[in-house]
Amino acid sequence: MTAIDATAAAVTAALSTIDANLARFGDRYPDDTTAGDRYPLRPANTGWTTSFWPGMLWLAHDLTGDGKYLAAARGHVRSFASRVAGRVDIDTHDLGFLYTLSCVTAYRRTGDEQAREAALAAAGHLLSRVLEPAGIIQAWGDLRDPAQRGRTIIDSLMNTPLLFWASAETGDRRYASAARRHAEQLRDHLLRPDGSTYHTFYWDAETGAPLRGETEQGYADDSCWARGQAWGIYGFFLNHRHTGDPSFLEAARRCADHFPDGGVPYWDLSLVDGERDSSAAAIAVCGLLALGRDEEAGRILGALISDYASSSGDALLRHGVYDKPKGIGVDEGTLWGDYFYLEALTRVTRPGWTPPW
Repeated sequence: MTAIDATAAAVTAALSTIDANLARFGDRYPDDTTAGDRYPLRPANTGWTTSFWPGMLWLAHDLTGDGKYLAAARGHVRSFASRVAGRVDIDTHDLGFLYTLSCVTAYRRTGDEQAREAALAAAGHLLSRVLEPAGIIQAWGDLRDPAQRGRTIIDSLMNTPLLFWASAETGDRRYASAARRHAEQLRDHLLRPDGSTYHTFYWDAETGAPLRGETEQGYADDSCWARGQAWGIYGFFLNHRHTGDPSFLEAARRCADHFPDGGVPYWDLSLVDGERDSSAAAIAVCGLLALGRDEEAGRILGALISDYASSSGDALLRHGVYDKPKGIGVDEGTLWGDYFYLEALTRVTRPGWTPPW
């Protein structure tokens, strides 16, 4: 089978799984990871990953033009609008993930005003999480929480597109300015000289002084968490695309140079055995394709298709890792891994496709 044939077959298989999930999930949301090849269903729209499900529905519509995916994706807008209006589990930087895929995309595609207002409300709340004078968006929790105050994480690079969109939509430069300054801080402090990255970093919230790098889900503070490195590739590129700043493009390239070529990495890049993380590979493929490094991306995507794509159960990809140190979602399907795998397939099979970020 040629690479083109394998990719086409992978798209068909992914859509078949999405069809089955559409029937099973209804208007509910799957959990972060599978348990025994099945995604447990959440009792409500909470957590940081729920938008990856409507995100996949938008991708399925892009791949097929089938109205059932459009209707299902649009149907999630009301839940996300209610979530931000009710301030349900929104004390997080992950509002970018949540509202870019669920509501910004819905507004761009259909002109849904409820989606626009919900996305702008989410962007406003994200802006309120900026800590001056450090100029960073706090990752998690109440801004007064001493355990979280002054912390951000590499994942947050994927959340700034919501702020860039809000500036473009409203003409208010505060959103974009905050996003750019945040990305500059990550460029200067989370990206190490060898091109590896810290997962998380603390600043003094009062003085703005950089303090220390740590990890939350990696092997060690000075190791390199694989998924974080993948977020760096894609996230720095997206911040370059929104700002034109060449230093962000260089940062993305440095992250890509440090990412293993040709296969699926171990869950931490310092390791030489143990579990691999298919979700890190899927994110990296999207970033590498955005950078124009198609051959590298193709080798990793080929490994995902041949060895990690699922032929049964709810997940599109097997063998992902959520949080190995805490024993959460180890060697399971992951909702974000599924989304970025399908985005990678969409990028490869639909030249000229416009990503939601």
